[in-house]
Amino acid sequence: MEKGRRWRKKEKRMENKGGKKRKEEKSGRTKEEEEEEEMNGTTKEEEEEEMNAPTSILVCYCGCPAMLRTSWLNENSSRRFFGFSCFLFMGVSGFIKGFNLLHRIKPRIRLHPYGYIQRRDFSDTKILNSNDSLLPVLIVGAGPVGLVLSVLLTKFGIKCTVLEKNKGFSKHPQAHFINNRTMEVFRKLDGLAEEIQRSQPPVDLWGKFIYCTSLTGSILGSVDHMHPQGSIRLTLSKDYLHPLSDFEKIVSPISVAHFSQYKLTRLLVKLLENLGFGIHTLEGPDSLDHEPLRGGEILMGYECVSIDTTDECVTATVSFSKEGKLLMRKIQSKILIGADGAGSMVRKLVGIDLKGEKDLQKLVSVHFWSKDLGRYLLNERPGMLFFIFNTEVIGVLVAHDLTQGEFVLQIPFYPPQQNLEDFSPEICKKLILKLVGQELSDIDVIDIKPWVMHAEVADRFVCGNNQIMLCGDAAHRFPPAGGFGMNTGIQDAHNLAWKIASLLNGVAPTSILATYETERKPIAVFNTALSVQNFRAAMAVPATLGLDPTVANSVHQVINKGFGSILPSGMQKAILDGIFSIGRSQLSEFILNENNPLGSSRLAKLRHIFEEGKSLQLQFPAEDLGFRYLEGALVPDSDDVVPAPELPTGCRRDYVPCADPGSRLPHMNVKVLSNFPSEETISTLDLVSENKVEFLLIIAPMEESYNLAQAAFKVAEEYKVSTKVCILWPADTVTRVQPGSKAELAPWKNYIDVIEVKRSLDSSSWWSTCQMTEQGAILVRPDEHIAWRSKSRVVGDLYSKMKIVFSTVLGFESMNS
Repeated sequence: MEKGRRWRKKEKRMENKGGKKRKEEKSGRTKEEEEEEEMNGTTKEEEEEEMNAPTSILVCYCGCPAMLRTSWLNENSSRRFFGFSCFLFMGVSGFIKGFNLLHRIKPRIRLHPYGYIQRRDFSDTKILNSNDSLLPVLIVGAGPVGLVLSVLLTKFGIKCTVLEKNKGFSKHPQAHFINNRTMEVFRKLDGLAEEIQRSQPPVDLWGKFIYCTSLTGSILGSVDHMHPQGSIRLTLSKDYLHPLSDFEKIVSPISVAHFSQYKLTRLLVKLLENLGFGIHTLEGPDSLDHEPLRGGEILMGYECVSIDTTDECVTATVSFSKEGKLLMRKIQSKILIGADGAGSMVRKLVGIDLKGEKDLQKLVSVHFWSKDLGRYLLNERPGMLFFIFNTEVIGVLVAHDLTQGEFVLQIPFYPPQQNLEDFSPEICKKLILKLVGQELSDIDVIDIKPWVMHAEVADRFVCGNNQIMLCGDAAHRFPPAGGFGMNTGIQDAHNLAWKIASLLNGVAPTSILATYETERKPIAVFNTALSVQNFRAAMAVPATLGLDPTVANSVHQVINKGFGSILPSGMQKAILDGIFSIGRSQLSEFILNENNPLGSSRLAKLRHIFEEGKSLQLQFPAEDLGFRYLEGALVPDSDDVVPAPELPTGCRRDYVPCADPGSRLPHMNVKVLSNFPSEETISTLDLVSENKVEFLLIIAPMEESYNLAQAAFKVAEEYKVSTKVCILWPADTVTRVQPGSKAELAPWKNYIDVIEVKRSLDSSSWWSTCQMTEQGAILVRPDEHIAWRSKSRVVGDLYSKMKIVFSTVLGFESMNS
């Protein structure tokens, strides 16, 4: 066996005689157990879909679709089972504890690697040897995260190939909210952000969450997340009082967006094609099933089934079907990225576990079109999410595009009492009409998919001698509350791309890739906790209306694992329907009105939840823009004691700019000084190059700072890393490019003079915003995060100081220590 590590996917032996039995022995599961696993909502298809769901939260007590059909029970037996269900409802808490001890859950089979020993490889630090015959980077997964990473690597001059096991790109809307930081990344991707802004619906059509009894019925409350009123708008200093969406571009050069994932994928593929990528299908004339890979390919219909590593490369064995035959090929690369979603095969093959909360909720996602419904909502109550509570059914409607009439309905799913047959297109149409509250003639159900909500983070993001990395949902699975899933994944790619490029270009040792986990895993853990808190906040609304979701889940647990599990499946379904019907009766007009003391009290509490911002939130500026890396490819302040990990509050907090090491560079508009009449106004974020791995040193026009820049240029040349110097002039001090910078920095020419553009006369200066003196300096990484800063003048040997800074950031300091 070749030296290194080898991971294999369990092979299927279905064609040989006795193959079925061998398959059962291999997997440890019989056909009946696999069917039970499917009924429990953990099929392979569901794992692929689970964390790509829209930004919505579902409550329990959904109307079981079986209630829309003729029940197998007659009237008398219905009454008996109704009484029995009431008895069960009253005794839930007692049954759970007792019967959980009697019924054991069958464990999932995990794919552990052959000869795998769990240990960290971060101490194995070396410069990667050049081998032109190897593909530099292989990316498994052609979702938004994998595609964004391929764009970034290509713009940095790194060749890569993308594998996708599906034969076509998904057309399910899935994720749809793009936060500020992700839009900032997209600004650097050849006009992608601008294209999204042109293509998305107008913001007035998607800024609200609306809570109602039906889409045409009474409104229980609404929250405008773009133009908030009352206490959910927080007040900061005069410079940073801003609405949630920051349309005035005070803290970011671009606003958030509402844009379906499949549309984003379409734009990313087009962008890659413009960069020279080709899309290759197995059936097409451009199939590459036996051709060598040179980079710039997206291979559709290829699944990674095993991974081998040596000191020199990673070998992925991929399977694909062609002309009815299952074929294999090996692909060797220097680095392999697992960006293959929540059910990541790469993660399973290398034996990385997930930790956190599993199975928070099971749901069915119904993708449908209705221009009639879109026109109605456009005119009457435009919004993004509609939380609908009535006596017949409960669900959440995601309006992906009201102008086109594109929607996704999220419905709670309770297997095994329910299965996908209970959600046929015809039944889903009836459910939609009950949620709408009136007839619609043009409902077109496109797709129906189950998914499972988890809150988990991978034990490790990097393994295999720093050659294999996990990105996006492969590394973390969040509840969709707050839309952190896709956004966090794209920011993973942004963090990783420049590090891979630095390694493969010979600028940095392999240890720089270990800093990807050091920096991104704490962010994933934090965002997971924040998503769970936001999910719990969403549950406060139904609980206030008399629908405690924990009771519904407890009932379901008792039926599945308590004494209810011994009953016939039809009786289990009837009991579940009866109990949920009791719960939904709390939503009747008789109870839920101002004239009923109980209903009036509940409605008052509901208003308080909305006014105090304690319901489901859409934006978290402090987390979207203010996340900070405490350790990694950076130099902490000498007086900076690494704080304990911050705990999320679950409440919306505004972003306050700072220049601490590890933070995103603050945004401020600056004007580029030149000798031409027209001077360009840009963001400070635009000072960082978008097409090459380049560090940026920001200084003030002072003699000591120019000397520091000279030292930085010398050290950067030694390390063969591109560095640009920005001389940032105070507002209203100069009008043209200054000859002094040229003289002070000669012979170095990679510099730029800019001047502050203040919003008002009393706006803070750049250095005040950064909480620094103008004698200080800021070194910015290629991902726009601060690698090092000096709050005031640097004293002593400037060359030695900058050498320590660059060697630490690039990872050479750890090699010598």
